[in-house]
Amino acid sequence: MTENIYDITIIGAGPSGLFAGFYAGMRKNKVQILDSLETAGGQLTALYPEKTIHDVPGYFAVKAEDLVADLVKQTAQFGVPIRLSEKVVDITKQADTGFYEVKTSKTSYLTKAVVIATGNGSFAPKMLKTDEPSVFDEAKLRYNVAEKDQFNGKHIAIAGGGDSAIDMALMLEHVGASVSLIHRRNEFRAHESSVDKLHASKVDVLTPMTIRNISDHNDGLMLTLSNDHQLEVDTIIVQHGFLSNNKDIRAWSVNLKMNRQHFLVDKHYQTSSENIYAIGDTASYEGKLGLIVEGFKEGPHAVNQIMEKIQSGQLKHAHSTSMF
Repeated sequence: MTENIYDITIIGAGPSGLFAGFYAGMRKNKVQILDSLETAGGQLTALYPEKTIHDVPGYFAVKAEDLVADLVKQTAQFGVPIRLSEKVVDITKQADTGFYEVKTSKTSYLTKAVVIATGNGSFAPKMLKTDEPSVFDEAKLRYNVAEKDQFNGKHIAIAGGGDSAIDMALMLEHVGASVSLIHRRNEFRAHESSVDKLHASKVDVLTPMTIRNISDHNDGLMLTLSNDHQLEVDTIIVQHGFLSNNKDIRAWSVNLKMNRQHFLVDKHYQTSSENIYAIGDTASYEGKLGLIVEGFKEGPHAVNQIMEKIQSGQLKHAHSTSMF
């Protein structure tokens, strides 16, 4: 029955997937969004809900969880279902119709096209490794911050030298009693403007240093650094990045060419399989920057390409002012 067939199924309810769902709904496609996580927002919600984002057009600064909430509202106005806690376990192509069967942990769906917006796939933080074996209360070691207010008046150490580490330090600067940033190099892997803000802040920047040992001390932790400097803190937050994998996606029946963890796409973001597209962090092409705004651009482009193929006579490009 055609009424049970989706035009577009989007896999991933992160920012790119949500905006693609909004655009597809605005263009009057029958569209759904699937995600294995319990909440929408992908990595932003799971790892950085308190993080302030500065590179989204139209926002001077926006907290990650607020951006996700706005995207969900934007998508919901067209009745696009966001099916959470529903992992895609396989995608197969029907020989007779050319449609795809998307099998999930709960059921299966037929769809004319698929847009993959799974980010970097499943992810886990890179664990802290000290120079020497350390035994301490690991409850005082954190890899993400769900609520920054829990650090009010605390002495905090942050380990890392990328954007996430610097953003975390700047976010907690006005919350904690003190914030120290420990990085093994003098140079940072972060945007220049963020590094300038770091050096202008009250954050104690400790470089080039590694953490030699961690031990319990009073109600907190004692960090011994590589130069024998000792730092007493209440907690340490590790921001060394994340390990990601797409091993579940590699098990799908459709054959999608990948570059390590990312899907190789053409100039229209189509993968090596007809009518399967990839957008956002999961897509790989020359010149990719990895910004949220890229995914916002890629989604509508992919949707327009799909419509041109599956719905004859549709406009390739359309503006929102003509649709409301």
